[in-house]
Amino acid sequence: MFTRIITFSIRNPLIVGLAVLGLIVWGVVSFRDLPIDAVPDITNNQVQIVTLSPALAPSEVERLITIPVEQTMATIDGIVERRSISRFGLSVITLVFEDHVDLYWARAQVDQRLSEATDQIPPSAGTPTMMPITTGLGEIYQYQLIVDSLHARQYTPMDLRTLHDWSIRRRLLGTGGVADVASFGGFLRQVEIAVDPDRLRSMGLSIADVAEQVDRNNGNSGGSYIERGPTVAYIRTEGMATTNADLERIVVGRTDQGLPIRVSDIAVVRDGSAVRYGALTQNSNGETVGGIVYMLKGANSSEVIENVKQRIAQIQETLPEGIAIEPYLDRSDLVQRTIRTVGTNLIEGALIVIFVLVLMLGNVRAGLIVASVIPLSMLFAIGMMRVAGVSGNLMSLGAIDFGLIVDGAVIIVEHVLHRLQRLQPQQMATQRKEHIQGAAIEIRRSAAFGEVIILIVYLPILTLVGIEGKMFGPMAQTVVFAILGAFLLSTTYVPMMSSLFLKKVKPHGSTFADRLIERIYAAYRPIRRFALQKPAILFSGVAAALVASVVAFTTMGAEFIPQLSEGDFAVEVRLPTGSSLEETITVSQQASEVLLRQFPEVQQCVGKIGTTE
Repeated sequence: MFTRIITFSIRNPLIVGLAVLGLIVWGVVSFRDLPIDAVPDITNNQVQIVTLSPALAPSEVERLITIPVEQTMATIDGIVERRSISRFGLSVITLVFEDHVDLYWARAQVDQRLSEATDQIPPSAGTPTMMPITTGLGEIYQYQLIVDSLHARQYTPMDLRTLHDWSIRRRLLGTGGVADVASFGGFLRQVEIAVDPDRLRSMGLSIADVAEQVDRNNGNSGGSYIERGPTVAYIRTEGMATTNADLERIVVGRTDQGLPIRVSDIAVVRDGSAVRYGALTQNSNGETVGGIVYMLKGANSSEVIENVKQRIAQIQETLPEGIAIEPYLDRSDLVQRTIRTVGTNLIEGALIVIFVLVLMLGNVRAGLIVASVIPLSMLFAIGMMRVAGVSGNLMSLGAIDFGLIVDGAVIIVEHVLHRLQRLQPQQMATQRKEHIQGAAIEIRRSAAFGEVIILIVYLPILTLVGIEGKMFGPMAQTVVFAILGAFLLSTTYVPMMSSLFLKKVKPHGSTFADRLIERIYAAYRPIRRFALQKPAILFSGVAAALVASVVAFTTMGAEFIPQLSEGDFAVEVRLPTGSSLEETITVSQQASEVLLRQFPEVQQCVGKIGTTE
């Protein structure tokens, strides 16, 4: 097989050249569409169900909400783990599915059973809902609303929260790749009906009567239509309250004399806010409002962040004067730093390999032929990564070893040079291609054996499952793709390029590389002789080195992933149990002031306290 492929490649350089050109185009196009991220997403295949119930204690949340929902979901196929959290006013159930299960199918199964679970939960306890389709690495963009000093007193935290919920968040939800946008901080505006108990008692009414009447009288209704000649008139009543005064005019009962009792007679209607479970602070300037953008699972984070930035730029133009959207956590910054580091390491590694190739082969053209395999193999690997759905990140791209990639090409080109160095000038002119073809065919099997051994080393990594597979699988796949690309190129491209450009070869022993190898070999001969004559000493030394390496390995530090220089620190402030939200905000402001004052390199401090409503 190798004989036919190599012979065809040397005799048809145009076809091989067009194939290589197609490889370049395919690789470049794939690189433009390749998902880029900092690290692989190791989040398992899960669906989360959340139920809010502010009136229930943890034990009641567990008994009335968590247990019925868990029992209802137990019949879904493919679940490998069920876990739950029941706390004051909140129930979170996480269903972990097998990796091969389609997440949208899993969510459909959960949605079908949610109606059954809802029937078992008291109406006042809450309604279970599914969380967005995102992952543990889905928080790709976090921002805050900044008000300048001229308008600081004009906008309250409630105004900012209302602006964010009804304008900014709704427009961001239509952005491609965005799963959800969570509001954080401020006061969630509500209309409160503050009932006077004495007036309510004197009118003979209860709180339930007021709530029922307000609910019944706050809505629109329709009554079909009436035909009037060539036109129709639609019948409808408009009863939905749009202002506080509308609520005050709602009739909730009648006196013994038949006079109407309105809401304004027994209560005061005013603007209020929902019970807060968290807050957002900025430096030592007090509270602010912000948002967290969640990315859809499997989306390209760099592309989604770019879409979000473009949409925010459009939203910024419509915001009131003095208000600006300022990001404080942008995943693209980390991705760019990571890819920049990986790119720098790859370029430096490629330049070192090229220098060593040219130096040791003793022929500039031969060195460049072998070196050209590096970018072509990378383009092949990127194309295959796009096909296999592997993202470009620190683990997948940073693990590529150019020495492994050019191994086969080096062996073939070096053997070709060795054969050409022994040709007479007349043979070089008439039989050069035949000798290049023969040398490539002769050594190709040996080179392929070495490349297959390297590939076999990575096969166990490809069998990993779970978190280990998601973390290290992309690395093994990328290396395998690159080596496969180098294998194909060294079988076709390298012999073809050698037959076209290797025309002048210096005699053996006349190059610097030849002289260097001779010196290395001269120093190696006595070592080899000693090893053959004293095998016991050799084995003892090898065993001692093995033991020493095992001891060193057990004392080395370990990290789950390579250390990343994000440029951000997560500082946690703990307060005694039972501390109020206002006390926590005050302490957070004090901590931010200390950090900003004592560490000039700190640009800003953003405090996230508790959770959203």
